[in-house]
Amino acid sequence: MKRIALAAIAGALFGLGLAVSGMTNPDKVLNFLDLTGQWDPSLALVMGGALAITVPGYAWMRRRDVSLSGDALPGPPSSTIDRRLLIGSALFGIGWGIAGYCPGPALANLAHGTLEALVFVVTVVAGSQLARRLTA
Repeated sequence: MKRIALAAIAGALFGLGLAVSGMTNPDKVLNFLDLTGQWDPSLALVMGGALAITVPGYAWMRRRDVSLSGDALPGPPSSTIDRRLLIGSALFGIGWGIAGYCPGPALANLAHGTLEALVFVVTVVAGSQLARRLTA
């Protein structure tokens, strides 16, 4: 139960941060990616703010043996840069650039009932399931 409560709190804080910063608006994200048009640097400021909170948090958690919910912490992820990582990263970036959504803001926009967000989330789920089946 503690794990679910902590996940709900973290998700709510993340969603609130996305909403307050305007990052649920795909036009804001696309304007950040459009360096030759109406470039909007605010996404870089949001990322910088996120790093200012995340880096000390990770440093603190690395000194612990268990998570806040009491679960064992996993080992470090692989640092291997392979074909699968490069292809997945490229597909993620292309999808983000075309739609102006990444998964967090798309889920937040589902609450608004926008067709764009629904189509994006459905295609992300379909793509992830397809990738899982192809790599299994």
